[in-house]
Order: sequence, then structure tokens, then C-alpha cells
Amino acid sequence: MESVLLDTPSGIGARLGWDPKLTEHDRKRILARQLIASRMGVSEDAVRIEREAPAQFGFHTQLFAEIDSEEVPLEIRTASFRAATVAAIAERGVKLGIDLRDAHPDEPTIAEMKRHSHLFDEDNLDSLLAHWTRVKAVCEADGRGVRMKPDYVRLDLSRNKGWVPDRPVHYSLLDLSRDGWIITLAYENEH
Repeated sequence: MESVLLDTPSGIGARLGWDPKLTEHDRKRILARQLIASRMGVSEDAVRIEREAPAQFGFHTQLFAEIDSEEVPLEIRTASFRAATVAAIAERGVKLGIDLRDAHPDEPTIAEMKRHSHLFDEDNLDSLLAHWTRVKAVCEADGRGVRMKPDYVRLDLSRNKGWVPDRPVHYSLLDLSRDGWIITLAYENEH
């Protein structure tokens, strides 16, 4: 699988990978293993990636890693779209969310984005995509994911910060887009 390291803030690592012959689950594990091996200074073979058991229907499982049967104290977040996957890691406890979209969405996706965007000019596809990926990354960082309506997410005018009004956490938003993929990282910051 081809993969590239993405330019992220200190303490956060992210990789984008693509291979239509691999399953989404395999891509997630490979990328997470690459990131953790690099961060921990071990070979990729030393890193074991597991999937958390679902707690309930609709629960989005997370990956966790072990080295020598010891759990690695890192958060792992992933997002996939078609044959591409992005994985991100950060220190345990850091609220982190990531979203991945094709730069050329289909009509049903555009209709869903318009339904929730509340943008003045919904026909500007670049603006709509930038807004939507930021909103979805904040939803993922918040932890409620699909259980929270995208309409609840607030972005500042520059779209560099996002939050949900019923929580005290604010997120920095970083565009990691590359190779025709729109990628947004949301990570916890000070109020």
C-alpha cells in the first residue's frame, strides 16, 4: 500500500494511504502500525493493532495498539473513503477527530452537505467541502460522531476553530488535504 506522512502539529502524527486491493480494516491497521512504530522507535512487526469490541449497536469502535503485550498510550483515529484511509495518533486523552472526503463528491453527498451546512453560498463546492469536512472532524473529536447532528457544530469565521455549544472544548482545525483527498484534522486546544 502506498502511504504518505501528513504535515501535522507537534505531538500528532497522521498518514494517508490508498490501495483498492486492501480492505478498509487492513488499511487502518497498516497505517496505525506505521505511525506507532515510528513514534515508539520500534519495528512495525513489534506493534500489534487490535479493535475495541462494540459496546452497542451503532458504536464506532476504535483501534488500540500493543507492544510486547503492553498497551501503547496513544489515541488512534481513522477515516476511510473508497480506497483511501487516513490514520492519526496523539497522546492518550487528546481529543482528536479526522475526516476524509473525495474532492469530487457525488450528488447525494452534495445534497447531504447542503442540508446541514447553512452556508450563504451553498453552490460553491470548494467552500461547501471545506465546511463539511471541518464539521465532520469536530463531530468525531467530540466523540458523539454520528449521534450528533452536524448542525450543532460551530466554526469561527476563518474556519480554523470549531466547537459544540454544549461542551467546553474548542478544537483547532487543520487542512491536511492531499492528492485529490480533502482531509481535515480537529484537535483539542485551549479555549
